[in-house]
Amino acid sequence: METSIDAVRFAHQHPTQNQLLRIRGENIFLNFVTAWLHYEASLDRCTRIFMTINHPSQTTNRPAIILLSGGLDSATCLAIAKSEGFACYALSFDYGQRHLAELAAARRIGKSLADVHKVVQLDLTDICHSALTDRTSTIPQQPDTGIPITYVPARNTIFLAVALGWAETLDARDIFIGVNAVDYSGYPDCRPGFVSAFEQTANLGTKAGIEGRGFTIHTPLIEMSKADIIHKGLELGIDFAATVSCYQADETGKACGVCDACRLRRAGFEAIGVRDPTRYRVV
Repeated sequence: METSIDAVRFAHQHPTQNQLLRIRGENIFLNFVTAWLHYEASLDRCTRIFMTINHPSQTTNRPAIILLSGGLDSATCLAIAKSEGFACYALSFDYGQRHLAELAAARRIGKSLADVHKVVQLDLTDICHSALTDRTSTIPQQPDTGIPITYVPARNTIFLAVALGWAETLDARDIFIGVNAVDYSGYPDCRPGFVSAFEQTANLGTKAGIEGRGFTIHTPLIEMSKADIIHKGLELGIDFAATVSCYQADETGKACGVCDACRLRRAGFEAIGVRDPTRYRVV
């Protein structure tokens, strides 16, 4: 019996030339299939983006979901989608955020720019601890090293998942989110890699996706500085006085003037030499 076991071990540790060739062939095949799936997904996305850019008439009145927080970035993102001819279905969340003035701003912006605007009640205060949902936490005045305490766990993942459900219900194939990887506070769910991964998930985990009617997650602001975003928004006629970016704005929408969001907003207006219409408590 020991001799038989030793023989099996020897054969496993010293495969024949034919076995080696078969194993290598299987690995090459698996690598090819994996590469082809990535290529096919990338090609499909590039094709859809190309068709949108070069055939704008095809986006006319085509429904798109736009995540709208009420801040400067999301308002610009909505205006961009509208300028590209999409029928804009804006989606906002009342998730227990301490800065409810932002939600009031979303309603104002949605009313003026969106074709449809929904506000979803989604209380995250008990399951996603953050300085933005905990009114006893102190909002830092200086940028944090690493991921800041204003990060809401998995917030963009949750919001995009709800947007995806609405998109599939509406037979919409386009979702816009105003994330930015240049002038941002270090949130991991604002990076291109996250967006790309979610888009793949959307196309793998939905009926529309497996039937070949794929989704595109649009991030028109992803590589823009805050100054560039403001410049683009002004070009599209956005009244930035109606937006709220501050993490601790009061009920009237007046900004604190010292948090990281206020700092980035102020710097953006200063960079392009345009008067900042924001009402600050600390000037």
